[in-house]
Amino acid sequence: MSDQISRTLPTARRIEWGVRLHELPLLIGLVLLWMMLWQTVSLLSAVSGLVVAFIVMRMFYLPPVELAGRFNLWWALRYLGFFLMQLAVASCHVAWLAVRSGPPPKTSIIAVRLNTRSDFILTVVGLTTSLIPGSLVADIDRFESTLYLHVLNTPTQKEITRMRREALHIEKLLIMAVGSREEMRALQ
Repeated sequence: MSDQISRTLPTARRIEWGVRLHELPLLIGLVLLWMMLWQTVSLLSAVSGLVVAFIVMRMFYLPPVELAGRFNLWWALRYLGFFLMQLAVASCHVAWLAVRSGPPPKTSIIAVRLNTRSDFILTVVGLTTSLIPGSLVADIDRFESTLYLHVLNTPTQKEITRMRREALHIEKLLIMAVGSREEMRALQ
């Protein structure tokens, strides 16, 4: 009877006392953040930061992000160029909407179904879209790979379609830059 109960109860995650190699950037970043918060660089702040960082890493465990293991510099530069261009154009557009006279612009919440199943690319598409003025991620459905975007100045279906195409273009650029080969084949 006790054997049957022990097999059905979920086992608690065991605390690991070591630090893996892939966790070192997070550990170093947390220690540096701790020292910046205290505005001091000393042995005491480094050691206390190390202790706090280790506790944070073990108490608030995040699963590792799976990366495709490839990077294409050409597509990464195209993504960066597209982002900077959209950032400049959208900033001017939102500034104009803020100072012009007339009624406030219409807004919409739209769903954009992405092709990727990668959590990393889904997150970066959402962050990129949110950083471009005039759009904001309202919600993400991770299991359906769907972004729900709150978009400014969408009086017609044409603007809504343009915003969907823009989000899908960001996804394409990211897949071509850092996506897996299967995702690249699925795009074509």
